[in-house]
Amino acid sequence: MDTLEKMWNAVLDRTARPDPYFVYAVKTTGVYCRPDCPSRRPARRNVEFFPDHAAAEACGYRACMRCQPNGQSPRQANAERIEQACRLIQTAAEAPRLADLAAAVGMSPFHFQRVFKAHTGVSPKSYAQAHRLQALRNRIDEGEGTITSAIYAAGFGSSSRFYEQATRSLGMSASARRKGGKGVRILFAIGQCSLGAVLVASSAKGVCALLLGETPDAVLSDLQSRFPDADLVGDDEAYQTLIGTVIAFVDEPARGLELPLDIRGTAFQRRVWEVLQQVPAGETTTYQEVATRVGAPAAVRAVAQACGANNLAIAIPCHRVVRKDGALSGYRWGVERKRALLQKEEAIEKERA
Repeated sequence: MDTLEKMWNAVLDRTARPDPYFVYAVKTTGVYCRPDCPSRRPARRNVEFFPDHAAAEACGYRACMRCQPNGQSPRQANAERIEQACRLIQTAAEAPRLADLAAAVGMSPFHFQRVFKAHTGVSPKSYAQAHRLQALRNRIDEGEGTITSAIYAAGFGSSSRFYEQATRSLGMSASARRKGGKGVRILFAIGQCSLGAVLVASSAKGVCALLLGETPDAVLSDLQSRFPDADLVGDDEAYQTLIGTVIAFVDEPARGLELPLDIRGTAFQRRVWEVLQQVPAGETTTYQEVATRVGAPAAVRAVAQACGANNLAIAIPCHRVVRKDGALSGYRWGVERKRALLQKEEAIEKERA
């Protein structure tokens, strides 16, 4: 593919930061634009490319009023405003009101809410909640002061409001988290499947971990790192029978896993994982498509991070997410396992067709 074709493809894909950077000009309008300009794409025969805005203007073209290629783009300006709003949320003693945040960055509340969600993947309210919970986790883990003092120091207006969502947010009670999971009983079993060692673990709510690895020791170490002081029980006879069900599911994901799941994550992560669970076996989606489906088309990187934070291999099928060009990107449990899973699912679906 030659350079001009790559540039044209970048215009078609509305690539924000192509390498090398360029602007494109439209002969019929006399206007030049950024590659990611939201305006309707011109016909290829009417387009020529320039290394920067100065070169385009030297040939008589004028800057597009919509994407402003000769200065800071609206996208960049919005990104700076959202970064400013995030800093305000992070440094505030209590979560700021939407109207106050919008006024601080010079936007209307409606527009600010929409732009904030597009850039971060969550609403300002959800972002503030997630920040407070992370601050609380840090204070609990540091072990300084009482649980109640940590709750107020993290910005919760009342302890009752926190306790309403504590177990769901932390994955266990606040006191249990301070003890590193001590007192939390987690059953687990380890087996061998076509992808190597597989570990399944359950809390009282359901399956909280489905881990893959090279060896039994590797997956057990992974589980121990997540719950360093929990009561890990691996010799429960009744629970051991579950590993056969999980291995069958790993080897034939299309059959589904009919077990309750204990899914723990932020509001945005949960939205991403819900979308992934709707992707049928034998099909793939892209990070961009997932970002669009969760209502945050600009949050492609956040989608990739949510995939990497997934603790339930295959049950939440992050292996079905590929790059826009169809290539396989990183996978928490190894790209080769990702390839093997996709090939297995594709073969099973072809047999059923």
